[in-house]
Amino acid sequence: MSKEEKNTSGTFMQVAKAVLAAFMGIRKQSDLENDAANLKPAQVIIGGLIGATLFVISILVLVKIIVNLN
Repeated sequence: MSKEEKNTSGTFMQVAKAVLAAFMGIRKQSDLENDAANLKPAQVIIGGLIGATLFVISILVLVKIIVNLN
């Protein structure tokens, strides 16, 4: 069994980097292939949902702060 076959699940940081790169729309082909080999679809889906939730909450907080400045 090779090293790649043993590591079938990605770490939290790998998922976070993949989701952030997907949100920004930038990623090297080699990193994309590495993510496809190491990350499970469920990890990416959950990471995407968490990332989207954090993004929406941060936008809402930013708007609330700006509106309260007046």
